Parts: sequence; structure tokens; C-alpha cells
Amino acid sequence: MQQTQTSTNSVPNIKQNNKIRKLPTMRKVTQSFLSYFLLTLVAVIMIVPFLWSVSTALKGKDETIFSFPPQFIPENITFENFITVWNTLPIPLYLWNSTVLAFWGVVLPLIFCSLAAFPLARMNFKGKNTVFLIILGTMMIPGEVTMIPIYLILQKLNLIGSYSGVILPGAVTAFGIFLMRQAFMGIPKEIDESAIIDGATPLQIWWHIMMPMVKPMLSTLAILSFIGSWNNFLWPLLVLQDPNTYPLTVGLYDLKGAFVTDTRLVSAGAIVALIPILIVFVAFQNYFIKGAYSSAVKG
Repeated sequence: MQQTQTSTNSVPNIKQNNKIRKLPTMRKVTQSFLSYFLLTLVAVIMIVPFLWSVSTALKGKDETIFSFPPQFIPENITFENFITVWNTLPIPLYLWNSTVLAFWGVVLPLIFCSLAAFPLARMNFKGKNTVFLIILGTMMIPGEVTMIPIYLILQKLNLIGSYSGVILPGAVTAFGIFLMRQAFMGIPKEIDESAIIDGATPLQIWWHIMMPMVKPMLSTLAILSFIGSWNNFLWPLLVLQDPNTYPLTVGLYDLKGAFVTDTRLVSAGAIVALIPILIVFVAFQNYFIKGAYSSAVKG
């Protein structure tokens, strides 16, 4: 009799435990649904302007652009707008100029930001945290505030009108130093100690040991630096004076004068400028994702 009573009493307890287990499961499902819904909503909001630009660039002269609701699929797809932009502006020259600026805009931040972050992450010296906080504080200063002082300095150095005047102000960034510091801090310090015992210098440790171990973060910084350099418009417009040295973003600004009201041609030029960024991001997206995960290490 006692065994039957205990067995009957255990049945409600099992049901209660199953209900308790189901509650967290339902919460997780609800949270996952809300997260995916919000991410999908944000993705749609971000991609709609891009799709509208592509649609506008592929539309002919007889099709309406500003219709409501917007017509994303053109009736007659044409590449005439791209051909017109290519024949009107020296696009190959602008692409070469942008490539030169983007190359140095990627290489210099990778070197200098990692050099600045290495002692902040791996060495002990007085005032290290204060220096790091001051560097982070510069991220709160808008770039427009520093444009006039930097321009005057470059003018004194006779760098106005040259690529050096465009590249050097962005050779080191506070955000790049922060990213590289976080990556270096995720490496065990025993590696440094063993390298020092073997007679390695700090520069050798930085170049031969640390840099190969933070390749995902280097790729992340390279992608962000490339996007910033390639899309840079205002600073090259202020510094460069010869139209033959203009990058693609500044060169496409002439579309406003050549085609004042033709939005199709302006959209076609914007798509041409966007293609290299898409190629770079697709090629390095795996490293970018790894770098995004590794940025959550201790700091």
C-alpha cells in the first residue's frame, strides 16, 4: 500500500517538474523569436535604400523613379546609365586613386594601431590606464572639430594637395588602438615570458608572436579601415586640389554638376563606388566575424 501511495504521489511531482522545465523553454523560444524579428526588421530597413538605388540605376529614362509605392523591379532593365557614367567621367583614374588611398589607409592603421596597442596591453608602466582613457576620450570629439587645426598643420608642412595630407591624419585611430588592445589582452602572458627568456625583444614579440595570433582582429580593422578610406569624401575634397588626384567619391561628386536632375546616373555612380567594398567584405567576412567575437575578451 505504501508503495502504491508513493507512486501515485510521484505522478503529480513529475508533471510539475515538466511544467517548470517547459517555462524556461518557452521563454527562450519567445526571446529568440523577438531577437530574429528585430534583426530582420533592422536588416529590411538597412537594405531597402540599397535596393532602391540598384533599381533606380537599372531603370530607363521612360520609367518613373519616385512612384508610390516604390517599384523595385524595373520594367526594362538597362545598363545604359552605367555606360553613360563610365564614358562621362574618368572612372578608371578615380578607381586607381581610391585604391592608392585605401591601400595606405589600411596598411598604416594596421601597423601604427597595433604598435600603440601592444604596450597598453602587454607592458606595465606608470600611467598606462590614464593614457588609454585619454585615447578613448578622443573618440568623443567629432572629426569636424579637428579638421581646421589639422588642415593648418598640413598647410605649414606643405602637404596640402598631396596624398600624404589625406592619408597621414587617419594613420592612427583611437578605435583601432582599442580593437588591437582587446585582441592582445586575450593572449596569455606566459607566451611573452617564454619569449623574453629565449631572448626576444619587444619588437620581435610584437611582430613574430603577437601579430600572427590576432589575425581575425587585424582583418576586422583592415575591413573597417578600407571602408572608411574608400568612402572618405569631405577630407579629400578639402585637401586635394588637382582633379586628376581625386578619389572615386570626390570624382562622383561631379555627377551633381553633369547630371543635375538625373537620379539614375547618380545612383549608377554610387553603385560603381560600392562594388569594391562588397568584394572586400565578402572576401574577408569570415575573419570579420571571428574578430567581432574576439572583441569580447577581457579588457
